[in-house]
Amino acid sequence: MGSKLRIGIIGGGIGGVALTGCLLQRGFEVRLFERAQGFGEVGAGIQMTPNAVKVMKALGLLDKMLEAGFLPHALVGRNWRTARENFRTPLIDVCPVLYDAPFIHIHRADLHAILASLVSDAVPSFNVNCVGVRHEKNTAVAMFADGTEYEADVIVGADGVRSIVRSELFGAEDPRFTGHMCYRAVVPVGGVVDFVSPDTSFWLGPNGHIVTYYVRGGQAVNIVAVAETRTWVEESWNVASSKSEMLAQFQNWHRNIQTLFDRVEDVYKWGLFDRDPMTSWSKGRVTLLGDAAHPMLPFLSQGAAMAIEDAYVLAAALDGHGRDVASAFRDYEAERLPRTSRVQLEARERGRTYHLPSAFAQAKRDFTYWVRGLFNPQTSGIRANWVYEYDARKFRPNVADKSSRLVA
Repeated sequence: MGSKLRIGIIGGGIGGVALTGCLLQRGFEVRLFERAQGFGEVGAGIQMTPNAVKVMKALGLLDKMLEAGFLPHALVGRNWRTARENFRTPLIDVCPVLYDAPFIHIHRADLHAILASLVSDAVPSFNVNCVGVRHEKNTAVAMFADGTEYEADVIVGADGVRSIVRSELFGAEDPRFTGHMCYRAVVPVGGVVDFVSPDTSFWLGPNGHIVTYYVRGGQAVNIVAVAETRTWVEESWNVASSKSEMLAQFQNWHRNIQTLFDRVEDVYKWGLFDRDPMTSWSKGRVTLLGDAAHPMLPFLSQGAAMAIEDAYVLAAALDGHGRDVASAFRDYEAERLPRTSRVQLEARERGRTYHLPSAFAQAKRDFTYWVRGLFNPQTSGIRANWVYEYDARKFRPNVADKSSRLVA
């Protein structure tokens, strides 16, 4: 097999740090390049569904997640005005039995810090901005704005929805604005309160929905409030907002929503962008991971989860094929492209079903939720049991025929 590959990773978000940790555990030489000045507290809450928690478990990080996170009792769908339950999918007792992993709410900064605990101080380089990649005879080279370069056996673009690496490989193409904008806030509450149930609550309304859930051991509530708009300006895709602006978008929603929103201090908003699924992520010795490969809407809570799965599978593929990068990339894409493509498209469809404009259409949808719940609560509501069942730990690169499969 020869010596381990040298790998450069562009982007130090959750996907890039997850890949770095996975590769370091397998003995690779890795360098991580991040344009920010350091790893810091960014973002808001995140739902770590069982499929992603399985990878964290394999990396030895589950206990840290449980210390920092919160275990929701159920996924609950609620009527935007009355709070009537339209579906209830049990989680806290069921997920470890069905999926071999819990469902965990956690602050994105806490998750990032847990993953970064796998990365020694010598691995990341900060305040470096990748401006391109190129191929030499048997290597790939990342080029940076300060004139420096990094030559490696493999370069991985984990640099987000506006990926420079993706543009270099496949040409510049702006992500598509979806007509949705998202408000996010984290509200300190000091423990579980009576106006926010200890669940992942989906409040489904006309032309919008709100998701609430606890993070930081129940000490805070994360709010994700999605509204439809035709006036979003792409250049302002991540800006500060205000409580009054958010309240104006969700007037007349249930009093529990109003009580929670009244406690909001800092609010951020951004437009939601996605892309159509790709047919390939790799060229030569360069490939993509996470949002750079498959940006998706947050309606199945799978953006970070897909990146974490990618990281585990890519590391396993590279490890299994020694210095045969082409075969490793074929295995990686064969395993991941069908799954991430389906998640992208299903998340897009949830954006439609969550926002039905008429009371009749909502009632028809909610009746379907109720019927499905009678037979199997895991297939009702957001219908994500097929997402949670997947287990990246079972992936094996099939060296014999250069194809990949998920072993039973």
